[in-house]
Amino acid sequence: MQRCIELAKLGAGNTAPNPMVGAVLVHENRMIGEGYHRTYGQAHAEVNCINSVQQDDEPLISKSTLYVSLEPCAHHGKTPPCADLIIRKKIPRVVIGCRDPFSQVNGKGIEKLNAAGIEMITGILEKECVDLNKRFFCFHTKLRPYIILKWAETANHQMANADGSRLIISNEFSNSLVHKWRSEEAAILVGTNTALFDDPSLTTRMGWDNQNLIRLVIDMNLRLPGSLKIFDRDARTIIFNNSRHEVTQHITYYKLNPEGALIEDLMHALYQLNILSVLVEGGPRLLQSFIASGSWDEARIIKNENLTIAGGLNAPSLHDAGLTMRENYFSDAVHYYKHL
Repeated sequence: MQRCIELAKLGAGNTAPNPMVGAVLVHENRMIGEGYHRTYGQAHAEVNCINSVQQDDEPLISKSTLYVSLEPCAHHGKTPPCADLIIRKKIPRVVIGCRDPFSQVNGKGIEKLNAAGIEMITGILEKECVDLNKRFFCFHTKLRPYIILKWAETANHQMANADGSRLIISNEFSNSLVHKWRSEEAAILVGTNTALFDDPSLTTRMGWDNQNLIRLVIDMNLRLPGSLKIFDRDARTIIFNNSRHEVTQHITYYKLNPEGALIEDLMHALYQLNILSVLVEGGPRLLQSFIASGSWDEARIIKNENLTIAGGLNAPSLHDAGLTMRENYFSDAVHYYKHL
């Protein structure tokens, strides 16, 4: 099962809105096949695992144990049900890490395999398997995307100049780490002022790649000029606003309820858009709104311990948070928090 988890992680950033899944086929303590879900819409882990079996070992498939990190699907989606494949291949024993929370699966795959007389073992490394797909589980249990807050701050808790203009805080090593973070998520979100003052590309660079990353921008009054980088054709972009609802070739304008609570409406919209995870890189007001609403799961704060400025904009105040890890990259200390 540990090998299943290792394989599943190879699909990070490419499987959403599907989960990351790994599978291993074992005959008498020898792995004869392994695979993982590589890309959304393509073959699942179980299919790739079975297809990887060498021709000489194919007669052993019906005498082997299949290990899979997540319950095999039992419905027709982009691909046929994996449970049907397992039954068709007459695999006698299946070991599952955890159940799939998706309503069209959630126990149905296990029931189908049981009904076929297949020996089942579930809950192996269950916590690790759930944590592997924490984004997927959050989306299907909380009906909202997994939210990661990210910002950089000075040693005296400032994150921008007083006029809101960009302040260079983190070093090149931390910047590379941020692009790695972006490559692992489905979307990245900023507010109007960040888009206007920083003019960010909101793409993955510095050796990291995620061509499916969606750029999300809150511009309620549609005042951002079309010359900004977010309006180029490098990535799909969704502009949340209070007046326009339109899908063009490269830009989607998504109208939110102008009388509603912003974060609540945004979470509902992102769920409807089938976006599993969001890295929030906005300014202090947007970040604090997420914190105040309780709609966040992780926070990653980069602090330059050698930099102080006077009269800048205060960084957000994090609460209900537990520190899980700290890393140091020369002058930068990266703090990882989870929402308690």
